[in-house]
Amino acid sequence: MARLQGKTALIFGAGSVGDGWGNGRATAAVMLREGARVFGTDRDTAALARTVKMVAEHGRMESAPCDITSTADLDTAIEACRQAFGRIDILVNNVGGSVPGDVVGLPSEAWDAQFDHNINYVFETMKRVVPIMVEQGGGAIVNLASIAALRFFGPDCVAYAAAKAGLIKMGQVTAVKYARQHVRVNTVVPGLMNTPLVTVRLAGQRGGGDADRLIAARHAQVPMGHMGDGWDVAHAVAFLASDEAKYITATELVVDGGLQATCVAPSHVISSDF
Repeated sequence: MARLQGKTALIFGAGSVGDGWGNGRATAAVMLREGARVFGTDRDTAALARTVKMVAEHGRMESAPCDITSTADLDTAIEACRQAFGRIDILVNNVGGSVPGDVVGLPSEAWDAQFDHNINYVFETMKRVVPIMVEQGGGAIVNLASIAALRFFGPDCVAYAAAKAGLIKMGQVTAVKYARQHVRVNTVVPGLMNTPLVTVRLAGQRGGGDADRLIAARHAQVPMGHMGDGWDVAHAVAFLASDEAKYITATELVVDGGLQATCVAPSHVISSDF
């Protein structure tokens, strides 16, 4: 039997840039393949529709648009998932993103927006879903952080690094609080990932428009000699969501090819959007 058979997963950030396999889209596919009923959300309705189409070979994904900065949208998405499947066994918080800037140069409104997109919404989703899981007798929450939360990768991602570090700690505290209610909370920490985001956005933002050069440089920084991809993240998420991880909570699973064990890398190579 597939290891997520009979479980319902709610994924925030199930779309992806372009037609490739970002972390959220790959996670939806893997969870469907593992037998879960999947409800996916994304602010980008076109990207969400592409995900529904691309994962169809693994099963049908129910979906609804959701702006994670809107608590009304969060309420609607959570209720829609419960209406569709009757319960929420797995919550995946995959939305995130970075903007460059140090503590002096980053505008205050950009700081606030970084926290809205990387940690505040996770607080809001867990506030709503944890009681549902407690009432059901348990559940698994998997949040997506970043290697930037654990290591210094340049001085120009202050808000992103701070928000993702806070995300890890928030997960730990919540996990301990609800451990006896059988609600597990863990964090997947990706390193440098070769997702469509690299060519669509990061090449222009940090690579001078030269995607091939940026990709080659990122590959070279990893001890394994290459970046990971959305599937590596997805399999880590699925494991932590499964009963195979029933004794794992309040911890982090780093998916980085050994990167965090090395010294810091030049900031022009490392991006905070892994």
